Amino acid sequence: MPVADLPDFPWDSLAGAKATAAAHPDGIVDLSVGTPVDPTPAVLQEALTAAADAPGYPQVWGTPDLRKAVAVWFARRRNASAVDPDSVMPVIGTKELVAWLPTLLGLGAGSSVGIPELGYPTYDVGARLAGATPRAAASLLQFGPMAPQLLWINTPANPHGQVLPVDHLKKVVAWARQRGVIVASDECYAELDWRADADGPTTPSILDDRICDGSHEGLLSVYSLSKQSNLAGYRAGFVAGDTELVQRLVQVRKHAGMIVPWPVQRVVLAAVQDDAHVAAQKQIYAARREELKAALLQADWRIDHSEAGLYLWATQGKPCRQSVDELAALGILAAPGDFYGAAGAQHVRIALTATDERISAAAKRLVS
Repeated sequence: MPVADLPDFPWDSLAGAKATAAAHPDGIVDLSVGTPVDPTPAVLQEALTAAADAPGYPQVWGTPDLRKAVAVWFARRRNASAVDPDSVMPVIGTKELVAWLPTLLGLGAGSSVGIPELGYPTYDVGARLAGATPRAAASLLQFGPMAPQLLWINTPANPHGQVLPVDHLKKVVAWARQRGVIVASDECYAELDWRADADGPTTPSILDDRICDGSHEGLLSVYSLSKQSNLAGYRAGFVAGDTELVQRLVQVRKHAGMIVPWPVQRVVLAAVQDDAHVAAQKQIYAARREELKAALLQADWRIDHSEAGLYLWATQGKPCRQSVDELAALGILAAPGDFYGAAGAQHVRIALTATDERISAAAKRLVS
């Protein structure tokens, strides 16, 4: 589609609120974007350094040891024991895959892509780039007899942190297979599960043995290491699932030169083999979350969902842009819920990705 037909980039509309927040005497607390601020773990920096000598072209498909390590990670952390290393492919950060997956799968005019009613804007953009029609829905029933060719789900969800349980995901898989729909599940916040009654080390994956009965036909799990490993600057992620689908992606990406750099592939290998750095980062976010959540509740905000992930989905029961402006007057910048769909019109998304000092500053301003 022509670039002129794409929607405006949402964050550009925050310029006024950002200027207001930046004028606060103690400086801005920017909680509008979920970009990590903590150091990249030493074990991953060391892996990058060790792979710095990279004169040759890397493999689009990823090296066999990388693909095997990701498959082992799925078994160890995601209860997905049937992941075939041949069904794994590294990607240049998962935003690019979200944006280009409909195109890579050959969708176009006359095709449709199901996306969450409340969700990451790039799902919509990816459908439009392919020339397909985005169809937002909160329930599978809303698609009626005309199922989309591709269905995006997001669990834990951005912006609101809702986790789709095993039984729900089983129904999604059954529904999709009856209709020949490809399901792509964006699961990049899975390691950041805040539920006391969690039924596994992470939130459930679409590839979980309990969900898909060991068959990954028609299923893709999309995963980013940006959040759990502070690797946003590395653009490090992967996709896994249906071997035939992944091989189709590999072939197209070979032609397009969509290749994860060799040093980054080595970092991904190190990251999925080391659980300690992920657990340490989760503790840091847990402390920030508790402090910020307590302050919001004390300030008479309501927090909905927020069961996992890097955000608090908060409301005062008023238009989201009004809430953004009121927070900006306190020197706090948040993302308005309408960035993610009309269903977010009375919420704001507040990120946990700021330093301890800035999180404490925001908490104090909320209750003062």
